Amino acid sequence: MGAIADLRDALAAAAWIQSQDAAGPDGWLELADALWRQPGREFQYVAVDLLARHAAELPAAALPRLLALVTAKSWWDTVDGLAAWIIGELVRARRELQTDMDRLSGGGDFWLRRVAILHQLYWKRETDVERLFRYCAANAADPEFFIRKAIGWALREYAYTDAEAVRGFVASSIALSPLSRREALKRIQQKPLPAKEA
Repeated sequence: MGAIADLRDALAAAAWIQSQDAAGPDGWLELADALWRQPGREFQYVAVDLLARHAAELPAAALPRLLALVTAKSWWDTVDGLAAWIIGELVRARRELQTDMDRLSGGGDFWLRRVAILHQLYWKRETDVERLFRYCAANAADPEFFIRKAIGWALREYAYTDAEAVRGFVASSIALSPLSRREALKRIQQKPLPAKEA
C-alpha cells in the first residue's frame, strides 16, 4: 500500500504543479512561500518542483525570495534543488546575478555558500570555470561537511565537460579536503571521461 500511496501523492503533486502554470512569477513565488511554511518536508519538495518548472521565467528580482527559502528550514536536498534547478537557471538566464553569487560564495551562511558553489552544476560548457574554481578554492579549507561535499560534487559534475581541468585544479589545490578531492575525482578515476564535452 505504501508504494501505491506514494505514487498517488506524486501524481497528485505533479498535476497540481502543472495546474499552476498560469499563476505567473509572483504567483509561483507566493505559492512556494506558502508551501515552505507548511510543517511537512513534502511541501518543500513540491515548492522546489513548482519553481523548477518555471525557473527560467522568474525575474532577477526573485533572487532574494529564493535565497530566503534557502535559509528557512535548510536541509541539503531542498537547498540543492533550489541551487541547481532554480537559482542556477535564474542566474544562467540573467547573468548580472553572478555578482550576487560572488558575494554569497564568501559569506557567513554555509547554505548560501553551498548555493554559490552549486549554482552552475548543470551548465556544462556554459560554466564559468574561473568562477567555479575560485569558489571552490575560497571554501576548500572549510571544515563544514556540506561545503566539502558541494565542492566535490560541483567539480565532479564539471569533469564530464572538462576532466583535465578538474584534474589540474585538484592537483594544484593543497587546501582541498580529502572528501572534496575524492568526490571530485570519483568518476574520473572509475573510468576515463572525455577530455571535452561537445
